[in-house]
Amino acid sequence: MSNSLTLPKVTQRKQVAKSRLFAIEQVDLTFSNGVEREYERMQGYGRGAVLIVPMLDDETFLLVREYCAGTHTYELGFPKGLIDEGESAEHAANRELKEEVGYGANKFTHVHRVATAPAFFSASMEIFLAESLYAEKLPGDEPEELEVVSWKLADYHSLLAQPDFNEARSIAALMLVKDLVKNILK
Repeated sequence: MSNSLTLPKVTQRKQVAKSRLFAIEQVDLTFSNGVEREYERMQGYGRGAVLIVPMLDDETFLLVREYCAGTHTYELGFPKGLIDEGESAEHAANRELKEEVGYGANKFTHVHRVATAPAFFSASMEIFLAESLYAEKLPGDEPEELEVVSWKLADYHSLLAQPDFNEARSIAALMLVKDLVKNILK
């Protein structure tokens, strides 16, 4: 695939629906070959989001189990949240870690930026590895206390087999951090 692709021309944009978290926008496009299409996409209102893989020690990371309205289930995943106005991604990662897990971190390593369904959604998420944890709890916005679960990195295969570990961003973060930590500990 060539890197010289020409982006389609936006001929019209209009908001077709809105909620407190998202706006759905209709985008009319004309591609370089003359083909016209109508797309819909969700526009987020935020400044992005963070997902944190907190390492309790060199071998153990922490997860949270929380209610997910989209699937109406409790899911196991890494702590995550939105970046607040005026916050850096790293500051948001430390705040979310304190709110959801009860730890802060002295060291953050930016692992990767991931897009969430880029064909339909304009959001991105910054993945961080958090190390050198210290106990500190901040009040969060969750409606109930989150269950914190520790897991050995060497046993990641059994985590992938868990019926409640399904969230694609958490799975991607696990795979990225597994390789990163392996290289750091060499």
